Amino acid sequence: MDVLVTEYQLTHHAERFRQAAPHARFLSMAPDGTVRDGEQTLAWEDVPAEVAFASTDLFDGDLRDDKIRHFFGWLLRAAPDPDADAPAALRWLHLAAAGVDSPVFGMLLERGLRLTTSHHTAIPISEYVLAQVLRARLPLDAMAADRTTRTWRTQDWDEVASSRWLVVGMGAIGTAVAERARAFGAHVTGVRRTPAGDEPVDALVGPDAIDDVVGDHDVVVLCVPATASTTGMVGDALLARLAPGTILVNVGRGALIDEDALRRGLDKGTPATAVLDVTAVEPLPEGHWLWDDERVVLTSHTSSGGRQRYDRAAEVFAANLSRYVAGEALADEVDLTDR
Repeated sequence: MDVLVTEYQLTHHAERFRQAAPHARFLSMAPDGTVRDGEQTLAWEDVPAEVAFASTDLFDGDLRDDKIRHFFGWLLRAAPDPDADAPAALRWLHLAAAGVDSPVFGMLLERGLRLTTSHHTAIPISEYVLAQVLRARLPLDAMAADRTTRTWRTQDWDEVASSRWLVVGMGAIGTAVAERARAFGAHVTGVRRTPAGDEPVDALVGPDAIDDVVGDHDVVVLCVPATASTTGMVGDALLARLAPGTILVNVGRGALIDEDALRRGLDKGTPATAVLDVTAVEPLPEGHWLWDDERVVLTSHTSSGGRQRYDRAAEVFAANLSRYVAGEALADEVDLTDR
């Protein structure tokens, strides 16, 4: 069995991978977009991998670079093709991300490729959410300005411990956000279509109840993927239901929010602050209003940037690789109904 991973992952985690699949041959993708079998360079057309690991480091840098273009081109050629006579070599793709809303993943699933995801970025994303909410509620900028101007005065703020949070989506990321918000003393309501019964929240509602409860919360955090049912879920109607002073945080997908409606909502004070790590178009075009609006905290899809994510991603893949070799069910396997 041949397994394709990045050069970074193989350099740092070869022993872990080989323990999971002792008889596998590991091929590596170099940063320049070439594939190597030890010292030998392979043409992409000749890469015979049965398993591929699209780790986080694969996407470091420009999404249009040679490494990514070659990899996704190879995926589409190597994945099963019902119209082809010969069987495909590639059978399983492990993706070091939680979201599979890109059309390419739907195409791969339809062709019969097995696809698994990873939730190793829940920790940094949840830390990002907490940091941004704290910054929005505490006058940290004003405190820093007072030091610059040599002004000695006290500052007041609304404590996170007194706040009420609505966390939309209780997957790994939403769960991590809820745990950390509750650790600060906040009251958390989770939104989940199918409750598991162990969600770390004070209350749990279904998606059809969002309109009824959203106005009772000070912080609304979006942690869901973009699907047919969630795309555009935050529009004029929902924003009109927000309480004045609400902080809206989106760490899901940019498509969840109607950005024109958001601008109208901000003008009305609902929300008072929007924290956006994702936007409808990425990279955000020059001249877009989100760049300059002081009511918006804008970051470049970087909430998952905890450096420890690389090691966690390798652990998750190695565990699933061990299951694959043993013929066991894979963790976090995606099917077409999940999109």
